[in-house]
Amino acid sequence: MKRTFLRQTLVLVALTAAALAAPLAYAEDEAPDALIKRLSVDVLETIKNDKAIRAGDTAKVVALVDSRIMPNVNFQRMTASAVGPAWRQATPEQQKRLQEEFKILLVRTYAGALAQVTDQSVNMKPLRAAAEDKEVLVRSEIKGNGESIQLDYRLEKTPGQGAGWRIYNLNVLGVWLVETYRSQFAQEINAKGVDGLIATLTERNKANGKKA
Repeated sequence: MKRTFLRQTLVLVALTAAALAAPLAYAEDEAPDALIKRLSVDVLETIKNDKAIRAGDTAKVVALVDSRIMPNVNFQRMTASAVGPAWRQATPEQQKRLQEEFKILLVRTYAGALAQVTDQSVNMKPLRAAAEDKEVLVRSEIKGNGESIQLDYRLEKTPGQGAGWRIYNLNVLGVWLVETYRSQFAQEINAKGVDGLIATLTERNKANGKKA
């Protein structure tokens, strides 16, 4: 039940995560809601026009997700938030492994979901934020043949080289992705420790790779 819901969630997330078509310098000057809208339109068009993706070419879909979607995510913050308090006690090597395995988990889940995408459109809600805000909530909804689906993003403004807005959490139908994983990871950590969580993620990723 939980796996089915999570897969459905990530189908919707994938619709608006989008292809990274513009250079990072462009994203630096882009408003967060404009960024999400551009990325949303880009990924929808990519899916609609690529027959291999629509046919379920797993290798191509994995490459698309890894190279185009993940650069728009603050992955370290997302992983740390999902792991929770145990992240601070983890060694640098454990943190590295957690990020690697968590990324594989998300990439493969996205990849499995992208092939299910059909004709959809994106409607952006008004952005309620001040010009000086460093963290914002961008709200949108996906419209298709069925009911409209709420999809919200939390983004942060990153300074320095490659500055711009990056996603660090997602909300689908009132459920925040990081919090969903946090509850699952907490159970593993309480039972088996950080190394146990890494082992569980590794095993899950290997199993998913065989199914691909």
